[in-house]
Amino acid sequence: MNSSIINWGIIGCGDVTEVKSGPAFQKLKGSSLVAVMRRNEEKVKDFAKRHQVPNYTTSALELINDENVNAIYIATPPSSHLDYTLQAIQANKNVYLEKPMVLNSNEAKVLLNALNKSDTKVTVAHYRRNLPLFIKVKELLDAKKIGKVVSAEIDIAQSKNANLIAKTDKNWRLNPEISGGGYFHDIAPHQIDLMYYYFGDIDMVKKVAVPENSSPNDVVKGEIDFKNGVQFKGSWNFVASEDSDRCAIIGEKGAITFSFYSDEIRVETNNKTETFNFENPKHVQQPMIEQVVGYFLGQNENPCSVEEAAVVTKIMDTFCGIE
Repeated sequence: MNSSIINWGIIGCGDVTEVKSGPAFQKLKGSSLVAVMRRNEEKVKDFAKRHQVPNYTTSALELINDENVNAIYIATPPSSHLDYTLQAIQANKNVYLEKPMVLNSNEAKVLLNALNKSDTKVTVAHYRRNLPLFIKVKELLDAKKIGKVVSAEIDIAQSKNANLIAKTDKNWRLNPEISGGGYFHDIAPHQIDLMYYYFGDIDMVKKVAVPENSSPNDVVKGEIDFKNGVQFKGSWNFVASEDSDRCAIIGEKGAITFSFYSDEIRVETNNKTETFNFENPKHVQQPMIEQVVGYFLGQNENPCSVEEAAVVTKIMDTFCGIE
């Protein structure tokens, strides 16, 4: 699709589009937000008015087929991601697709097959790749600040009262038919994607047993062996008594530790500790969306492909025991 400007339409202008992503489409060079869709007419009208979007509709198909729209941001719950993306591909519209990309690996295969038969472009919103803290972690790894990496570990523990995860009146995140699973499917895509982004191709993935009295998706554990020798262990507990959020990357010469939801990196080498602090942009998806706009305009590579997101989907399926 040739165009000097990306005219966006948003399907699903809910909470995530208010600050995290939506305003960014109007702030970037070569980008404009021209239409939004939500099934609730009163809410979509209100969103369009507050964000100064010229057009709104309650029909996703109407937005997808709008001649003034040449790219779609799909920000609905995951259960509708595949259908809307397939419709957009059919209409020859490029897509920026929220995570988790789809419900499971079977849907990922359907999406990949349709994409490979088309001329459209799809980017998945694993936007943490482009945030300052996680960019710095990659720079430290690439510079071998802690030497050859041996292992990595993620430990996420959240009590029921924690505010880490978004909760809505109709908490679809706890409905597997809509979300693909529980809170794990909401936050783990970002975290697993970063491990894949940092360490590359994968040799083996396996589910680790959890307590028998755990409800599905309340506690998830898994391991990954990367082809470069890095061994990863991950643990997510959403019924914990205390909250924790930690990633540790261990190398032959030291360690890098950080939280996914804080602003600090600690680097320990040879009895020396360095700290680096970062502040996220107001609209946290803006750096990623800037790369997406560039990709759609043919100015840079895809910042996160469907192929890459399909690997993350497969890892999540395995960790959850989904065949």
